[in-house]
Amino acid sequence: MTNRRNFLKKMAVFSTLSLGGCGWQLAKVGSNYISSNQSDKLYIYTWTQYTNQELLTLFTTQTGIKVIADVYESNDVMLAKLQAGGGGTYSIIYPSDYMVQKMAEKGLLMEIDHSRLIGLDNLFSQFDNPIYDPNNRYSIPFNWGTTGLLYNSEQLTNSPEDWEYLWQNQAKLNKRFTLLNDVREVMGATLRMLGYSYNSQNENEVKQAYQKLQILKPALAAFDTDAWQNKILAGDLAIAMCYSADAVKICKENPHLKFVIPRSGSSIWTDTIVIPKSNPNIAGAYAWINLILQPEVAARISERLYISTPNRAGFELLPKAIQENTNLFPPASLLVKCERVAPLGKFAEIYEHYWTQLLT
Repeated sequence: MTNRRNFLKKMAVFSTLSLGGCGWQLAKVGSNYISSNQSDKLYIYTWTQYTNQELLTLFTTQTGIKVIADVYESNDVMLAKLQAGGGGTYSIIYPSDYMVQKMAEKGLLMEIDHSRLIGLDNLFSQFDNPIYDPNNRYSIPFNWGTTGLLYNSEQLTNSPEDWEYLWQNQAKLNKRFTLLNDVREVMGATLRMLGYSYNSQNENEVKQAYQKLQILKPALAAFDTDAWQNKILAGDLAIAMCYSADAVKICKENPHLKFVIPRSGSSIWTDTIVIPKSNPNIAGAYAWINLILQPEVAARISERLYISTPNRAGFELLPKAIQENTNLFPPASLLVKCERVAPLGKFAEIYEHYWTQLLT
């Protein structure tokens, strides 16, 4: 998941989110933790679609702290900036699950003091003790989803059920499909199709995945995480590998577009909120997390940005149509076949080696 859901640039606004409707909790946080010697600005580093001006305004109204949001297009770009010393102004960052573990191992993250949080018990139980961050020591889940295939049901008479569909229909799909520009997702999906783990650390298995992708590459339109959206809406593409968050948004624009989680399995991801050790405004950071944990805010974020909330109390406030949207909230029978993308340590170099060969 090197790149992530960088599409919702035309996102709906939080126009119906009352600035006062759920402010008592956050106001309490502000009075308890924000003192005169704390910064009156909060810098956050996030994915493009995970915030907008209305959310920032809500926070400022409740706390008096002005929010400045910078955005990034990949976990690796974010990490490189932090390691180069360019992230010292940020008090909140939104890394993906596997990146939390990587950042923690590098000593970049502050342990979260749960006693300063209001609403942590609102989360679904599966997010209480995630494998990538036991007991949410360094992170709070913000959003989750899956990776799959989005296809045009008018152009494709037989719908895809698994990743192997791309190979089986390679000639028919020539230059009309895209894969994510993401080594772990593309290699992982191919590994899963072959019956291996998304996180295989067997070089022979990774090599097999590379060889399968070599066969497919001549028919591929592009390795593309973002630009495919407009192309599939225009009818120039028949199918695209994508994240569920993007698929849900796209399907609303064209009902002939359908999303499927491949039957052999895929990835399940979580994007999180963390506090970097270098943060200059820790009180503001906790106030921001408490805003996101509020059920009303979590529900509005899920509804307006078409993303899956890990907040159980927020989920219960969603319209039934959203709760029952299997693209946002897939059934357990599908999720059991999905894996989280895990850090590979030194073995990641093997993936990068074959990925570089594939791209060149």
